[in-house]
Amino acid sequence: QLQASGGGLVQAGGSLRLSCAASGLTNSRYYIMGWFRQAPGKEREFVAGIMWRSGATRYEDSVKGRFTISRDNAKNTVSLQMNSLKPEDTAVYYCTADRSVDFRTAEYQYDYWGQGTLVTVSS
Repeated sequence: QLQASGGGLVQAGGSLRLSCAASGLTNSRYYIMGWFRQAPGKEREFVAGIMWRSGATRYEDSVKGRFTISRDNAKNTVSLQMNSLKPEDTAVYYCTADRSVDFRTAEYQYDYWGQGTLVTVSS
């Protein structure tokens, strides 16, 4: 089970931190955790991912240098620190996970999804 939190309304240039609490994932160190987002009228897209065991990360090009994904092994949580937010970052953000040792960036490759959390960036 994945429980996302931390969305809200922020002005352009501001910051938000999303968190995802993971529970019930057997041998979680063999998982990849990720964040996707879906803006109104658009398809869901990959934002960032992190390999639970190694900590290796990958980002979608438009968020590189602004977003940072991290994990806390002790708390079984994954966070997404979002800085320098832009209006185009407005979307529902979803936490996701899959048992994999390789990076995955396609929606269909993930088996576990949390509920979305809305991020709204005003101009």
